Amino acid sequence: MLKIENLHAEIDGKEILKGLSLEVNAGEVHAIMGPNGAGKSTLGYVLGGRPGYEVTAGSVTFAGKDLLDMEADERAAAGLFLGFQYPVEIPGISNVQFLREALNAQRKARGEGPVSGADFLKLARSQADLLGMNQEMLKRPVNVGFSGGEKKRNEMVQMGILGPKFAILDETDSGLDIDALKAVGEGINRIMRAPDKAVLLITHYQRLLDYVQPDKVHVLADGRIVKSGGPELAVDLEREGYAEVAA
Repeated sequence: MLKIENLHAEIDGKEILKGLSLEVNAGEVHAIMGPNGAGKSTLGYVLGGRPGYEVTAGSVTFAGKDLLDMEADERAAAGLFLGFQYPVEIPGISNVQFLREALNAQRKARGEGPVSGADFLKLARSQADLLGMNQEMLKRPVNVGFSGGEKKRNEMVQMGILGPKFAILDETDSGLDIDALKAVGEGINRIMRAPDKAVLLITHYQRLLDYVQPDKVHVLADGRIVKSGGPELAVDLEREGYAEVAA
């Protein structure tokens, strides 16, 4: 589903990704772990199409198409979802308004009709219930005044509503307590565990992987994948650290 070959990328003239290659097939969950400054978030931003990140070499193919040739909104319409480490606040725009506009914009890009207001409210409320999020929060401005855990639950609600094919989740476990971590993990499994979907989890810690069992774990260090393995690799990294594999 996603194939990255020899990817090089820089920001402000500084090279961050230095020949990264990775392939994620449909039906798989892959975890990316690594020390601070390794390039994990940069990888997510490059795949999501964030401005300011320049790809200088390599290729990325998503569902048979050249991902790097697509604008950020085109990537989203094609089924790519990027969950942020620090979700932004959007004052003045309610969650319901934001999510309905996002969903209908993607449907329009795919040649599909819009979802009615009534049908959308049913969808949004059901997703909020499944994530244990108070439905009143759907009426509030996007992420404004939300705790860290509420912001991450809100992102899972967004993902459930948009129904992407491929989710890139950048440190979704950051700032979560035990209950929120479990709810988010269950949300990822419910929304994205399917033969025609895939997930790339970017994380520092093994704890989220207790709830979302990955098919493969990769260590990213100095802009490259330096080691890959099964779920046991995450346990080893949690116990021993990155020093040996990142050397």
